[in-house]
Amino acid sequence: MSTQLLVDALARDPQFQMIESPCTASAILPLVKREKPHVALISAKLGDNGHGAFELVREIRAQLPGTRVIVLLDSSERSAVVEAFRAGAQGVFCRTEPFRLLAKCIQCVHMGQVWASSSELHYLLEALAQPTFANFRTNSGSLLSAREIDVVRCVAEGLTNREIAQRLKLTEHTVKNYLFRIFDKLGVSSRVEVVLYALGNRAHHPSPAPTRAQSQPVAVSGKAALLPVAIRKTAT
Repeated sequence: MSTQLLVDALARDPQFQMIESPCTASAILPLVKREKPHVALISAKLGDNGHGAFELVREIRAQLPGTRVIVLLDSSERSAVVEAFRAGAQGVFCRTEPFRLLAKCIQCVHMGQVWASSSELHYLLEALAQPTFANFRTNSGSLLSAREIDVVRCVAEGLTNREIAQRLKLTEHTVKNYLFRIFDKLGVSSRVEVVLYALGNRAHHPSPAPTRAQSQPVAVSGKAALLPVAIRKTAT
């Protein structure tokens, strides 16, 4: 329903020719390959692991480099913003922003610009300043969830469970559960091994078993390439 409302609203602008979209990643990719839109607007409303849309963005970039992608976020959380751009998006748009800015976002991305707010760009600069981590991906999909990767980054900084909980606004018990799942997925048994894995030094521990990828519900309408950055001001 939200996809249909968005399509109808954007279709009122004569500069846009909208394409009706299915609501699953498996159906969206064939549609994008067939129609070859200039811009695809992909919703980041995902299932349990929070990676369905990002997997779709990667597939679109790999198979249709001429289509530019914007990821539609429910909120401008750091992990979602960074993951969207890592997947190959050329813009992110938060649902809390005024709708009139969405048309401007699509125009800018279509012209080859990157669309991000100043705070979202700051997230990207912070990510670039951090050590290069393994991408935690297998041939069948993402190995760790976005939240689990956040925990790994905190562990790499030497934070305690309590400090991780404070930074990520979680309970210590939840952090411990995340660590147990991370150990299991990576095939390691200590925090040191987690850091070695994250930094790409896999010789110190066994290779993890691949996990099965899940396709998640998504919404469509566009995609991009990197050039000048269009930074929008956020309301204060």
